[in-house]
Amino acid sequence: MAATPAPRDAALDALARLTDAAPAGVWSSPGRVNLIGEHTDYNDGFVLPLAIPHRTAAAVAPNTEGVLRVTSTFADEPVVVALDDLPTLFPARRESITEWARYPLGVAWALGESAPDAAAAHATGLDIAIASNVPVGAGLSSSAAIEGAVAIALNDLWQLGLDRPALARAGRRAENEAVGAPTGIMDQMASILGAADAAILLDCRSLEVEIVDLGFDAAGLTLLVMDTRVQHSHASGGYGERRASCEAGAAALGVASLRDLGVGDLARAERELDDVTFRRVRHVVTENQRVLDTVRMLRADGPRSIGELLVASHASMRDDFEISVPELDTAVDAALEAGAIGARMTGGGFGGAAIALVDRDRVPEVTDTVTRAFARSGFDEPTIFAVTAAEGARREA
Repeated sequence: MAATPAPRDAALDALARLTDAAPAGVWSSPGRVNLIGEHTDYNDGFVLPLAIPHRTAAAVAPNTEGVLRVTSTFADEPVVVALDDLPTLFPARRESITEWARYPLGVAWALGESAPDAAAAHATGLDIAIASNVPVGAGLSSSAAIEGAVAIALNDLWQLGLDRPALARAGRRAENEAVGAPTGIMDQMASILGAADAAILLDCRSLEVEIVDLGFDAAGLTLLVMDTRVQHSHASGGYGERRASCEAGAAALGVASLRDLGVGDLARAERELDDVTFRRVRHVVTENQRVLDTVRMLRADGPRSIGELLVASHASMRDDFEISVPELDTAVDAALEAGAIGARMTGGGFGGAAIALVDRDRVPEVTDTVTRAFARSGFDEPTIFAVTAAEGARREA
């Protein structure tokens, strides 16, 4: 069986099928795993993601037709939109565009809104071909990888002059307004700003970033991703409902966002909120603290010290935020049973993947135990693979 082409090569092949024009270049951006800090980003809180080696590539060639023509290896037909139509297309008429194409086209729209003078002067027609090996629907930010690859390409080709946080903000705006998914900015920042062998401590209020060395390899540890193959969508109702609950809790407690509450405020929150809203608030408040504790312990005691924090995070998402599913719980429980130092679901929830921090020599045992647990439960076989922290968005060619 022939090997699957790397995203860069697959994107170039797709571009050659779309146009005879020579490529102007290829840009790529990675998926991400969130080590800890879930549903804290849109609450102005703290997150600790890392970019992964799985990447999305965008091969781009100019056209003289004044259009954006986008294609991908996971769609049958290209989608074509006139540059002049972008301002009226998003967000008002986004439903007229097939969902996958809203990501790259939404980024083009958001970049134009971010740098209108530069876009007016330099925006030209482009053919864009996208290929990816980031698993879709697994909670590994396949959408942010598309946004990052397209954003860094258009920033270069249209001479927009935007810095990387601005590109991440454009990606978030595309996801929120062009796609209709009420996500925070963690995924885009992790994908665009990722660093090799390190996680990113992101303050989602100030967008300040600190690079946090992980030390997994030196400690003999491997980070496993356990993709349950239960697909989720941030544009579905559950994610939006959780965000609305957080906003309602903050309003009822008289703060701008849940970031402004600490663990010491939870007693008052329990008195003043209904049970469901309180539990949503408790998850966010305690998760923010767990992120900060994880960074502190990584720096003081190394990665073997953070297992209990990962386990507590999963319990909070399962019980207080109620975004886990039986497959995720099974993966976490089986990994811990097989000796993982810590494990938790990662991503927005309602499916997707879990992670486990595992001694390198126990990876086969953990993999086998999780796979057998899924078989006993009648679930589809999970996809389990190791990841390392990787570089963020970049030009490939």
